[in-house]
Amino acid sequence: MTDIPAMFPRYIQPRVAVALTDTPVVLVSGPRQAGKTTLVRQFAGAARRFITLDDETTLLAARNDPAGLIRSLDSAVIDEIQRAPSLILAIKKSIDEDRRPGRFLLTGSANLMTLPAVADSLAGRMESLALLPLARCEIQSGAGKWIDAIFSGHAPTTARPEVGDALVDKVLRGGYPEAVARETPRRRMAWAKQYIDALIQRDIREIASIEKLDQLARLLRVLAQVAGQLCNFSQLGGQVGLDHKTAAKYLAVFEQMYLLRRIDPWHGNRLSRIVKTPKVQFIDSGLLSSLVELTDAATIRDRALFGRVLESFVYAELLKQASWAEQDYRLYYYRDKDQVEVDFVIENASGQIVGVEVKAAASVGESDLRGLKKLASLAGEQFVAGVVLYDGTETLPLGDRRWAVPISTLWGA
Repeated sequence: MTDIPAMFPRYIQPRVAVALTDTPVVLVSGPRQAGKTTLVRQFAGAARRFITLDDETTLLAARNDPAGLIRSLDSAVIDEIQRAPSLILAIKKSIDEDRRPGRFLLTGSANLMTLPAVADSLAGRMESLALLPLARCEIQSGAGKWIDAIFSGHAPTTARPEVGDALVDKVLRGGYPEAVARETPRRRMAWAKQYIDALIQRDIREIASIEKLDQLARLLRVLAQVAGQLCNFSQLGGQVGLDHKTAAKYLAVFEQMYLLRRIDPWHGNRLSRIVKTPKVQFIDSGLLSSLVELTDAATIRDRALFGRVLESFVYAELLKQASWAEQDYRLYYYRDKDQVEVDFVIENASGQIVGVEVKAAASVGESDLRGLKKLASLAGEQFVAGVVLYDGTETLPLGDRRWAVPISTLWGA
């Protein structure tokens, strides 16, 4: 049996609750089946009616008479709002007439804030929060304060390190609640295949005009093969018969559906030799594992492939923790024209940075510090710490503001 409880606390819930106390509209967006409906149902009740646009009759009413539907609601939770974008203007009109906080709590399986009409209509009236698939700290009741701890000068430790096969299992399992709960890799792969097929055949049709969905599926698999690498649109598109503009458009659709993200390079005032091309990272390592057909056995044969999937896993964990952290953080990568690189650069609002290297091994060598040393010299006093996350058990100092830290500290205590 797994260590998976029946229901998970979502660490972003307090932020949703606070937003509802002072903002008329709150949007919880994120990928389908990440747990948005379960979260927002907790805020529904007699005073805030629950409506889902996955119900075909309700969807018909929303599309045919959006103003009439919204007029009938004093306060509501509206699930899957991207299925009827015309409701947004009706909500704007209602809010302009009555700006009480907490009137509408919306969910969307697409990033509606990338649509200009939505962003413009609800500017100053709406707060948007992202709910991504489960973080390991949510599954295992960890503190979820790894980034805050590093920026406060504390090197994280754990009394219950998880290494080897236990780490591999967590990486391949990912964070979607349905996949997390499945006992075998075969069943998780089956779920992931159906999930991706449904996303392309149904959800993407609703937000984008794309004729050749088979090309979309092939591009997603090509992107999975280059996860964590620099993103050349012409080269990627050429592999599936697309020009670079179409490939870039399709990539934006995948971003809008929360399947992946482009990561920009970190740059400071003194940098002139950085590589300016973005990298692509998948938001769920379980889906990525399925797309590249990485199994438990394959992680032993192909450590390089596992290393790339592990990097996406760490990226997702950092991204999730940043969504509820006490400070505002942004994630970048560093790479210069001499090919010196750091997997992730976390920057806070003050411009201070932490460098993070990810290593799928139980030991750390001098070569693993090369990028962190370069980053520290460029950032100067703004450099808070450099961390090598590795498949080990001990937190160890590696010199000035540099540490080897077990990957399992991301969720362990």
